[in-house]
Amino acid sequence: MSSNDDRIAQVERRFGVRFPKDYRHFLATEGSTARFVPPADDFLMINAIGELIEVNEAGDFQERFPGSVVIGGDGSREMLTYDFRQENPSLVLLDVSTQDWSSAIHQATSLSALLEQFPGTGWKWDDSDPSPS
Repeated sequence: MSSNDDRIAQVERRFGVRFPKDYRHFLATEGSTARFVPPADDFLMINAIGELIEVNEAGDFQERFPGSVVIGGDGSREMLTYDFRQENPSLVLLDVSTQDWSSAIHQATSLSALLEQFPGTGWKWDDSDPSPS
């Protein structure tokens, strides 16, 4: 097992989850990203594995959103979050100031789907947007 695999396993144990295969692959190969994505021209940030524990503890996300793991965001107030309350965790946006899951806005059913659709759609700001993924 590589040191990166060890760090991924450590974070999974800390949060009591098993990350989806595509996200594990992203962490092992790309590690992180922080960039504007054309043509949507929205900012997409996915944190490195070494930042996940600190990011999640800083916002008390585990207390406010049981079953959540923040993995990135829009570089501002919105946090890209896995919703592990379901067997196949989807990705949602949560504002840093919200207090419960009722404000979650569905983004994609997987990281692969998010990365595929993001250049064309950017962030979805309304949960009435159809979920094509």
